[in-house]
Amino acid sequence: MPIYMDIHQVPGIEAIDAAEAHQKDMLIQEEHQCRCMTYWVDVDRGVVFCLIEAPDKSDVEEMHRKSHGLVPNKIIEVKNEVVESFLGRIHDPEDAEISGTGLKVFSGPATRILLVTEMTDPVLLRYRLGVENVNGLLNRLKTTVRKGLSAYGGREAEHAGKGSIASFSSAAKAISCAVEIRKNLSDGDWAMAGFRIGLHAGEPVAESDKLFGDSIQLARYLTTITSNNGIVISSGVKALLARDYRQPDEGEFMTLLPQDEILVKSLFTLLEGNWQETDFDVPEFCRALAVSKSGLYRKTMALWGMPPKLLLKGFRLDKARELLKRQSGNISQTTFDSGFSSPSYFTKCFKERFGLLPARYVDALS
Repeated sequence: MPIYMDIHQVPGIEAIDAAEAHQKDMLIQEEHQCRCMTYWVDVDRGVVFCLIEAPDKSDVEEMHRKSHGLVPNKIIEVKNEVVESFLGRIHDPEDAEISGTGLKVFSGPATRILLVTEMTDPVLLRYRLGVENVNGLLNRLKTTVRKGLSAYGGREAEHAGKGSIASFSSAAKAISCAVEIRKNLSDGDWAMAGFRIGLHAGEPVAESDKLFGDSIQLARYLTTITSNNGIVISSGVKALLARDYRQPDEGEFMTLLPQDEILVKSLFTLLEGNWQETDFDVPEFCRALAVSKSGLYRKTMALWGMPPKLLLKGFRLDKARELLKRQSGNISQTTFDSGFSSPSYFTKCFKERFGLLPARYVDALS
């Protein structure tokens, strides 16, 4: 059966309240063909996340409604191994306190600091540097990242060819890990790979239907921002640092201001929604963001070192490169699907950005 995670907003909830509600769920779980696996409760924020095996989301909702009346604010489907990789468990903690009435009472937030790494597409790197050189580079990067995670208690939640995602419960340890990775990679390897690190804090269920989807997305956006040291953290991670005893040296990373974080989210939301539209241009960008052309120019130059027009074109080209992988190298189809008006112009722009023609990139995929 599918596994679901839900979120309940319950201001004022205590650990004992969550334990009692969980027990009520378990008493009627079989009636709804459900299996209540565990939960996380953040007493300070009044938030509870439940992990439940069930035939459908509606069964989860109905079970909660009948057992204690706390209907979830949102439910998403998840996979056990992904939940465990991000949150560290899929069952009740073994050291949970047992109350006088036999209840397992425990608390602990599901908020995690996500460390996302990004780098240049390995396909492009192999074309430029050769297979043997790049394979060695990738191995050095992977080894360095994993050593950092081991040293600072990070959990590798996801690893793909172009980057990785790691989960931390401490902001200070997450940032210290990022700084350690940067120190242990040579300047040559860092530059050659186009390596970047973004950190953002969030909860497992938010707007996205993917576990930690919103946090992962923003952390990836942060990796696009120009930074001398290649490490960018969100304002939320910065705020969490106040709770940690160990304080990393602020000169070793860049912190995004809250107002800039809002701009980054809004800007990339617009890009995600309009990059395939040929008519979407800088004036449309400005209208949608409610900023002047000069204001947008100043912001994109400050954050990305490029004007809005180049930022938009670069985003389209990155999406086009991914489309070429999925569309069996159909260049004409990719041209129009990525918002370009003609294959010849698309080919020219692709060559300028990536250093090779789209057809050569397709050849390099095989």
